[in-house]
Amino acid sequence: MVDRLGRRLHDLRISVTDRCNFRCTYCMPREIYGRDFAFLPRSEVLTFEEIARLARVFVAEGVEKLRVTGGEPLVRRNLPDLIAMLAALRRPDGGPLDLTLTTNGSALHQLAGTLRAAGLGRITVSLDSLDDSTFRAMNGVDYPVAKVLDGIAAARQAGFGPLKINMVVRRGINETSILPMARWARQDGHILRFIEYMDVGHSNGWRLDEVVPAAEIVAIIDAQMGLESEPPNYPGEVADRWRYRDGDGEVGVIASVSQPFCSTCTRARLSAEGKLYTCLFALDGTDLRGILRGGASDHELVAAIQAVWRVRADRYSELRSEATANRPRIEMFAMGG
Repeated sequence: MVDRLGRRLHDLRISVTDRCNFRCTYCMPREIYGRDFAFLPRSEVLTFEEIARLARVFVAEGVEKLRVTGGEPLVRRNLPDLIAMLAALRRPDGGPLDLTLTTNGSALHQLAGTLRAAGLGRITVSLDSLDDSTFRAMNGVDYPVAKVLDGIAAARQAGFGPLKINMVVRRGINETSILPMARWARQDGHILRFIEYMDVGHSNGWRLDEVVPAAEIVAIIDAQMGLESEPPNYPGEVADRWRYRDGDGEVGVIASVSQPFCSTCTRARLSAEGKLYTCLFALDGTDLRGILRGGASDHELVAAIQAVWRVRADRYSELRSEATANRPRIEMFAMGG
């Protein structure tokens, strides 16, 4: 399945909930998403069986990687049951899927072992600083970094590894954490990914002067620890990879703002209420839940997905300008990040 720019469908990100127990300043600032905010009612959220059926259809059409997201996916009750259902899927050639999950790590201490037993292959943890005061301020709920580190340790003990760690870098907030995070990740054997602060949605107050460009991040680490470029693991990988010159370990930078990678984007997103999005900066999605609950056959679901992907021409980051900056966009937590 190929879009109008020749990009095939390879990755599906599946949001299992729009809820989160953090209020990160770049995603769900607490002054907007307070206690009275109305999240999706349960009846509008896809069931595990519906998610698994849609995932099976996507896999049959060539998807090789499934990433479970949210909101915070681990706040969805009985999530390991869904993981087991997704882990049972196989590609048309019989090969296993790359099944992974992105989490803030707050529930990993309790769930890491169960997730591993259910068949989850990899885990990515979002962690924006090792400095406790910085981390508490960025997560918006005064959550201590030590508890996330405990969750990471539990994931390692359960057999996950190497873990990927995602760090969103925002100038004036946590750029002083770049080197400490790099040293810690290398010492502990994690793969660290720095993410440029992005203009996703409309609630995070994004400004271009708060973006720390990928080139600056690489230069900071290179000056102290020495880096050399590495090739991507596969076509369409979003992170530019860098390896330490004096030994093992790598970091990556996801440069959606300063070095857009729209031309190789192979990702689709399925939101918690069953909308299909073809770009993180989308204006709207296509309702697959209605088709599914209306009694559609697998063939009809495939036709609906193909009708969306084959006309896809999204390249927001390459076109980013004053004109695009003010257009409406879906919030990241609502579509699955």
